[in-house]
Amino acid sequence: MENFIVSARKYRPATFASVVGQNSITQTLKNSIANKYLGQAYLFCGPRGVGKTTCARIFAKTINCMNLTPEVEACNECESCKSFNESASFNIHELDAASNNSVEDIRSLIDQVRISPQIGKYSIYIIDEVHMLSTAAFNAFLKTLEEPPKHAIFILATTEKHKILPTILSRCQIFDFQRIRVEDMVEHLATVAAQEHIPAEREALNVIALKADGGLRDALSIFDQIASFSNRNITYQSTIENLNVLDYEYFFRLTDCCLQENYVEALLIYDQILNKGFEGNNFLSGLTAHFRNVLVSKDPKTVELLEVGDSIRQRYMQQAQNCSVDFLYKAMNFAAQFDEKYKQSNNKRLHVELALLHISNIVKKKVLT
Repeated sequence: MENFIVSARKYRPATFASVVGQNSITQTLKNSIANKYLGQAYLFCGPRGVGKTTCARIFAKTINCMNLTPEVEACNECESCKSFNESASFNIHELDAASNNSVEDIRSLIDQVRISPQIGKYSIYIIDEVHMLSTAAFNAFLKTLEEPPKHAIFILATTEKHKILPTILSRCQIFDFQRIRVEDMVEHLATVAAQEHIPAEREALNVIALKADGGLRDALSIFDQIASFSNRNITYQSTIENLNVLDYEYFFRLTDCCLQENYVEALLIYDQILNKGFEGNNFLSGLTAHFRNVLVSKDPKTVELLEVGDSIRQRYMQQAQNCSVDFLYKAMNFAAQFDEKYKQSNNKRLHVELALLHISNIVKKKVLT
């Protein structure tokens, strides 16, 4: 039986061109290599799973490549590239600061820095989770970071830049990685699905991208999970069922009931939602987000703010035609207020039902007090 490789590893970018959603950073790094304008220390910071360590490895590999392509990518044919691809490079060193955070670990690194590279011009040191270093370790590292040997380049990666000493920050070129856009993640997931010969509905991939909250690694992990759950046939229904995500359809139906002042049907729909195991606070936050999405769908300029698939986007635009701006303002306000007070409520169900009663009376302007 062939060993399974998780998608986050199998489809990990190996070139600057394959990095998802960080174009400005990859272009800057490529320009610095092409112009031979390399700094002595770099700090890659940003949320988890957005490509910090991946970019550090690609950057390190490309710096020492002996035969760069015209696109400033590593050739994968020279001795340096081959040794890197085989995880046998003596020029690229990785240190996990989470488990090697003492002064002794940094002193060992400083001793290693003095050794010149055997192949290529540079020795690159990638220190992941650098914020985990102790204060004493940071201080021991400071002098070497300020005046490293000409052959040494440091690439530090962290999710918590605020924990790093200002004296360290001042000696680094800082690159802030952004959360990856939903559209970019959906496109990447669609590419992975095609290469794996897994049928995948666009709406399902959109739900996965939203659930990942800007982290591509998380999105690929969820993708593998759904592929296993759905027997390699990723549908919207199987995705929301496995991820315990409330179907958009409930919110569309609830909004229609509130517009028709049909509080009876609204309460019955909420009962169905409770029977599916969803918590009231999750429902209220989802309802607030739904009213927001309907509001931005009323104007062609703001409809681009929707992070949903095409079919759901059309549903939002259709419902927006039936809702006044005044209704949406008040409905969003009620849902947000009740969501904020949810934890203090003794009777959670009644608390949410009161919110639905308020929203159902907006059209008549007979808001309960």
